[in-house]
Amino acid sequence: MATEFDPVADSSGIRSQPTTTIAFGREWNLTRLWYGFVGAAGFLAVWWAGGREVPSYLLPTPSEVAGALWTELVSGELLVHLGESLLHYVPGVAGGVVAGGLLGIGMGWSLVIDAVLTPIVRVLRPIPPLAWIVFAIIWLGLGHTGAAFIVFIGAFWITFYNAYEGVENASNELVEVATTLGVDSNRRLLWRVVIPDALPGILTGVRTSVGQCWMMVIAAELFGAPGVGYEIITSANNLAMARSIAYMLVISVVFLLSDWAVRRVRAHLLDWQQ
Repeated sequence: MATEFDPVADSSGIRSQPTTTIAFGREWNLTRLWYGFVGAAGFLAVWWAGGREVPSYLLPTPSEVAGALWTELVSGELLVHLGESLLHYVPGVAGGVVAGGLLGIGMGWSLVIDAVLTPIVRVLRPIPPLAWIVFAIIWLGLGHTGAAFIVFIGAFWITFYNAYEGVENASNELVEVATTLGVDSNRRLLWRVVIPDALPGILTGVRTSVGQCWMMVIAAELFGAPGVGYEIITSANNLAMARSIAYMLVISVVFLLSDWAVRRVRAHLLDWQQ
């Protein structure tokens, strides 16, 4: 039933059908796109009005931020700093996802591994990834390796718990059916039944890691590692707020692109479940 917060309900309280169209090989909800456009336009209007009332070093207008973004792009500085961030983001996420996924699957499947490692996991898991920054600096230095270590910690725990819960909560009915049909090896049962059943949860962990670890990147760079986060804090310290916000928007765009890519891969891998 529609509620007072339902934007697609008519005055009679009945949900109306959204207007859709087909373009670029997919169906688009034009009603939702229109509401999104109105929201974005309203946000920009409020931002512009606020920026007009205060000095630019406190709140630059959208046009000033766009100008700073264009300057960084034309000069090539934007791509350089984004590349620096990717040098520790990519290996950190990749390593954390693989290690966390493997450990989560192992502990979720094996009672022995689970019993041995659970005390260690319970001690280390509550420690925030950013708390390891001091050790990253001491052990690995304030550069790409140290920043990648922080990103690794974040991706590891997110993926670990999703993989662990996915395997632990795998359907007992599927396991029993597979056993009845002759799958009598633990390894075959794990790879052919349990992991496919847990795959949605595992991929949710991967998607969450890809997004959350951009926060780890920025946090690590605020302590001096080269990249977009370092430019954000440096620009803010110099009161170049338009440049600082421009780099914040760069992170937002890169996050949206990476999240879209993961969602496409997830849809492809789970296509068999449709």
